Amino acid sequence: MNINKNDTTPVWDIFVRVFHWAIVGLVLLSFVSGEFELGIHPYSGYAIFILVVSRVIWGVVGTQYARFSNFIYTPSTVIQYLKSIIKGSPKRFLGHNPAGGLMVLALLICLATTALSGMKLYGIEEGEGPFAQQTSSLTQIKTTHKEHHEKEEHDDEEFWEEVHEASINLLFLLVLFHIIGVVVASKQHNENLVQAMLSGEKKTINPSPLSQTPGGSTMS
Repeated sequence: MNINKNDTTPVWDIFVRVFHWAIVGLVLLSFVSGEFELGIHPYSGYAIFILVVSRVIWGVVGTQYARFSNFIYTPSTVIQYLKSIIKGSPKRFLGHNPAGGLMVLALLICLATTALSGMKLYGIEEGEGPFAQQTSSLTQIKTTHKEHHEKEEHDDEEFWEEVHEASINLLFLLVLFHIIGVVVASKQHNENLVQAMLSGEKKTINPSPLSQTPGGSTMS
């Protein structure tokens, strides 16, 4: 469906769009570099963490549709929206719909957990990164306590490795649900949401009243 430029509204600002596609690229880079144990892997994790922190800040001080107040909805609103999707008659939102807003929060939390656990693991295994100082003095420990501390370090490493792997698995599951959600929403509303995230524009034909009220049904 071709939409006249006069029938579109700027929704996604340049920061949101760059963040979105940069995260896509960095997650792919992190996966490939992790699988093949490439030296760039830790740095892709640092970049992801910096982007997530930046997005959180932008979610507070950014433009209308980028702010958390625009797409954080009550649990009952999210449930009602999910039911409307199943029925095939969901309301249309210019910004993130209730399910999409919840997905944004889940992805940000999961990305942060993955990056932080990876940095912690990197500090333990390689003695490098922001958490390296916590394990760098092991060789200075007295001999009588060395075995005990080595066991503690080993247990610590196993714990963060499990957290890292679990968060990666959850991340890919969330990404799968996100892609499915984008496909379903694009079909139900007859619009290309991928193109919208590239151009920043979304069609404004027959918008839902709720989409015009930032935070109208949101949590305070």
